[in-house]
Amino acid sequence: MSDSTIVGKKIKSIRESKNISLDELSERSGLTTAQITSIEESENLPSLAPLIKIARVLGVRLGTFLDDNDALGPVVSRKETKKESISFSGGATNARTHMEYFSLAGHKSGRHIEPFVIDILPDKENKFTLSAHEGEEFIYVLEGEVEISYGKDVYTLAQGDSIFYDSIVEHHVHAKDGKAAKILAVVYAPF
Repeated sequence: MSDSTIVGKKIKSIRESKNISLDELSERSGLTTAQITSIEESENLPSLAPLIKIARVLGVRLGTFLDDNDALGPVVSRKETKKESISFSGGATNARTHMEYFSLAGHKSGRHIEPFVIDILPDKENKFTLSAHEGEEFIYVLEGEVEISYGKDVYTLAQGDSIFYDSIVEHHVHAKDGKAAKILAVVYAPF
C-alpha cells in the first residue's frame, strides 16, 4: 500500500468518525473539496502544509496520518531497516519532488514532532516554490550543503551546521549548487 493510500484512508476514516463533512473540512481548512477528495481517494500525497491544515481541523497531530501502528514505548529506527521514502510533493512538478523523506518515528503513537532523514536529490534547475505551515522546524546537515530560503533571506549550511526556524514564514530547503545532500529534519506542527 502506498503512502498516499495510507494517508488518504486515514484522513477519510478520521473525518467520518468525527462526523465532519467534506464541505465542513473544506471550509475550516481553506482547501477545496476537490483537493480533499483527491487526497482521500489517494490520487496523490500533498505537501505538508495541506496535511497540517487537515490535521488541525480534525484535531489530530500530523503524525496520525503517517503512523503504521501505535507503539506506546520508545521506537528504535535501525539504519539497516530503512523504509521506502515518503514524498510530500503533492504531484506538483515544482514542489518537493527533489526530496525523499524517511520517517524515524512512524510507529510511535502520540508524538508531537516528526523526525525525518531526508535525501535531497541533485537538482540543477533550482526552480522551487516557497511554502509555509504552522509550527517549527529543525534541520541538521548530515552530508553535503543545503540552502534554506527563509522569507527574504537565504542561509547556506554545510555538514554539521543546523538551523531552527518558525515554519509559518515561507521557506524552501534545497541542495546547494545542484549537488545531493542529506539532512536530519524535525518538524513540530501543533494541533
